Amino acid sequence: MENNFDTQGYLDMELLRFTTAGSVDDGKSTLIGRLLYDSKSIFEDQVQQIEQTSKKKGLEHVDLSLFTDGLKDEREQGITIDVAYRYFATPKRKFIIADTPGHVQYTRNMVTGASTANLALILVDARNGVIEQTKRHTFIASLLQIPHIFVCINKMDLVDYSQEAYDRVVKEYTDFAAKLNVKDVRFVPMSALHGDNVVSRGENMSWYEGGTLLHNLETVHISSDHNLRDCRFPVQTVIRPHSDEYHDFRGYAGRVAGGVFKKGDSVVALPSGLESKIAAIHTMTGELEEAFPPQSVTITLEDDIDISRGDVLVRSENRPEGQQDLDVMLCWLNANPPRPRAKYVIKHTTAEARAMITDIQYKMDINTLHRMEEDKAIKMNDIARVKIRSTKPLFADDYTVNRVTGSIILVDEATNETVAAGMVR
Repeated sequence: MENNFDTQGYLDMELLRFTTAGSVDDGKSTLIGRLLYDSKSIFEDQVQQIEQTSKKKGLEHVDLSLFTDGLKDEREQGITIDVAYRYFATPKRKFIIADTPGHVQYTRNMVTGASTANLALILVDARNGVIEQTKRHTFIASLLQIPHIFVCINKMDLVDYSQEAYDRVVKEYTDFAAKLNVKDVRFVPMSALHGDNVVSRGENMSWYEGGTLLHNLETVHISSDHNLRDCRFPVQTVIRPHSDEYHDFRGYAGRVAGGVFKKGDSVVALPSGLESKIAAIHTMTGELEEAFPPQSVTITLEDDIDISRGDVLVRSENRPEGQQDLDVMLCWLNANPPRPRAKYVIKHTTAEARAMITDIQYKMDINTLHRMEEDKAIKMNDIARVKIRSTKPLFADDYTVNRVTGSIILVDEATNETVAAGMVR
């Protein structure tokens, strides 16, 4: 049987990463299940298994949330605990979904799932409107600089598909989002359980003139979300084949974090400050004339200069400043609070150094958006503004300018656990 699948076409398709957030029982997992089910992105044996499980539970319909809730605790409690990643594709785009937990105590999981997302789906129960968790998730999405937010007003079937109920939620959300730095907000009324406005329109909301959720996901413009102005290329590894064919080959492999690199461009390696020109840009499929985010490439230079993992290639006229004292918005991920004067490993792009938290300026109350300057005791899931000092300069940009070069993580040296994720201010 002839295979007509276009592998190259699939590889060249644009990838959209999105995360789901919302309160418990708002229907996030059901929505993702509906997306996968209606877009024919699930294998038949998986469908049969879920149908059987739904019957055993005595349900009248197929429980679509079971497609994503994989942990045993999740299935028993009917909630999402871990971040579940799912992959699917349509003829227009590839997608990676991060299904994140709704409970307050799993804020850290939401931060993890949302950190690389182009887009956030925030679910709101049409009956309850904008609640504390909605505000919490919107704040985290704005903090992480997610460029696009789709507010999915779910369970419209339980309010008789009322336009008044939809308009009320839109107003509540718009009033709150006006206080935050959110660029692109869209609203979609839907019923994930029945499939209205998820993949197909349905007949129950003729008053809604916008596109379905899938249509919006396929058409939202994301290519300009990357920073194409400031050239940043953190070096992951040095390629030295040591073969007769490529005896003198020395390439620097990594992922372009910002800007456009072209053959012949003058670049500077930091921290050494040595200059050279790009001789060639290599990929698995051949040479490129230019490279841009988020491509992974190998760059060769005209001069043989000393570059290793953790160095960064930039343009000579646009250099980031090396900083040892960083002003960071930190989300604490660990059950143990930070210890006074404790040493951590700080990881920034491909660079590593030792660091310690020198000052806690304030904690954020992410329900009210107020700063708590008296209570500075950091616990798991807390978000705080801190000062961090590292043992060597790090070439970080402001997180609002570049999400890749503006983010850091802290790792406990003793346990090797990631204890915090931060955004450089």
